[in-house]
Amino acid sequence: MAILSFKGKSFVQNYHLAVKYHELIPKKTKSLTDKVSLKDNLIIHGDNLKALKALLPTYARKVKCIYIDPPYNTGNEDWVYNDNVNSPMMQEWLGKVVDKDDLTRSDKWLCMMMPRLKLLRELLSNDGLIFISIDDNEQANLKLLCDEVFNEANFISKITVQSNPRGSQASKFLAEVHEYIIIYAKSKDLLKIKGLGKTEESISEYVYTNEKGSKYRLLGLRQRGGAWKREQRPHMFFPLYVNPKNNTVSADRTDEYCIEALPKRPTGEEGRWTWSLEKVKANINALVGKKVTRRGLENFYDIFRKDFLYDEEGKQSTTKPKTIWIEKQLNYQNGRNEIKEIFGGDIFDYPKPSFLVKKAIEIIADSDSLILDSFAGSGTTGHAVLDLNQEDGGTRRFILVECLDYADNITAERIRRIVKGVPSARDEKLQKGLGSSFSFFELGEPIEMESILEGSRLPTYLDLARYVFYTATGEEFLPEQVNEDSHFIGESKEYEVYLFYKPDLTYLKSTALTLDIAKTLGEYTGKKKLVFAPTKYLDLNDSELLAKHGLKGIEYCQLPFEIYKLRE
Repeated sequence: MAILSFKGKSFVQNYHLAVKYHELIPKKTKSLTDKVSLKDNLIIHGDNLKALKALLPTYARKVKCIYIDPPYNTGNEDWVYNDNVNSPMMQEWLGKVVDKDDLTRSDKWLCMMMPRLKLLRELLSNDGLIFISIDDNEQANLKLLCDEVFNEANFISKITVQSNPRGSQASKFLAEVHEYIIIYAKSKDLLKIKGLGKTEESISEYVYTNEKGSKYRLLGLRQRGGAWKREQRPHMFFPLYVNPKNNTVSADRTDEYCIEALPKRPTGEEGRWTWSLEKVKANINALVGKKVTRRGLENFYDIFRKDFLYDEEGKQSTTKPKTIWIEKQLNYQNGRNEIKEIFGGDIFDYPKPSFLVKKAIEIIADSDSLILDSFAGSGTTGHAVLDLNQEDGGTRRFILVECLDYADNITAERIRRIVKGVPSARDEKLQKGLGSSFSFFELGEPIEMESILEGSRLPTYLDLARYVFYTATGEEFLPEQVNEDSHFIGESKEYEVYLFYKPDLTYLKSTALTLDIAKTLGEYTGKKKLVFAPTKYLDLNDSELLAKHGLKGIEYCQLPFEIYKLRE
């Protein structure tokens, strides 16, 4: 694998591990829900690196589809490097606009992207995909960076998107009409790509109708692409037999099925079928034999399969996603028009059309999947999710993260308007509103253990519970499992976890794991009882004492310093 080198790489390779967990502060007045919750659709205002880290305790390995549209690093975007990395060189970068005259522009961009991609990978489910929009400025570097972060074996494709059919006249040499979407899997072995809905052009190919009125087209059964030769797939070379009276097909020769058909190319070379003999026999009624005029081949029959437009349940069949997207709905102007329709004016530069994000979501996400966009911008991804739910009754949820000040008045406001309805919209669905809700959060202060000891800034019980549970176990934190009265904060594969804590310095100074407290934790169930407390007055190495009181499997962690030891 080619190794990508850039200034600052050694400082950011593991920087995501040093990023502190931050509180997520609910903002009821900015939300559109009766009850603000981290299990709702989410809009988070704050630095996206810190926000991604804050999401880990609840959403690690839970996101099925990630779509991001990061800065393209054109030199005209006025983005600023803001990661406070412990490096004199990178401290010099802080707060400075990255413009076209910056000779370290690519280095800064890669340093910004690397830790974010690493956290996005942790949030991505094992069977999920990440889609990244990019143009030629950084696509080559991004590909190498993603090879490193996601493993080059998990590269899926680079989609070419026709985003400007007229071509950009601002281009120096050739008028650019396209951008890219780079796609990686968390684990290609677990990946199940979904088919996309058919275009009007492809639907027009279904020109045949059977006796039940179902429309279909004919597709060749002979392999026409790569690995077409007989010797490459010898078990897929075999004769089929056609009844010349009605063109039906059989796997066996009879008096009626007397015309032999073999998978031969127009040159007469022996090829192979796309189906095995077993699959042919299982789908024999879907096959049609047709006499084909071929130079040098007299009375030649080829085999075709019926491809129906709708399945037996009435659902339209899908097609495998292609690597070039050219639909007119992908035109970047459609993204601008959506913003104008919702806000009444052109208030955002270069918004993506929701059609593009919907298409990405449809490739991988189920009807109840979680979709994340950590460069949320105008909120296109949230719009796409709600639009899909409106179309098929799905319950997909979105998480949008936006660091700039327009997170409320553009990102969230767009979602408010499309949920409630935009009366002036031309789209009837948008007029009525797409429905749903969302919870708005601001990124709060870091959860710093030193502050807990000093009592200078104490997190809430739930925030600290989320932090210690995920950091100690690496598993999802479920707030609904928390019982503050019994100090129980959750159960992992290995532990039952307890937290003795109150945001009160007097309590912290006077609370310890004692024999009496240990007795209240209940009987040993086969899982260790992991107890977080400020200190302890119980010798857990005194096996005689523990046995005398029926205590077993208790492990103690002092707040806060021993949390990380469990995952080393």
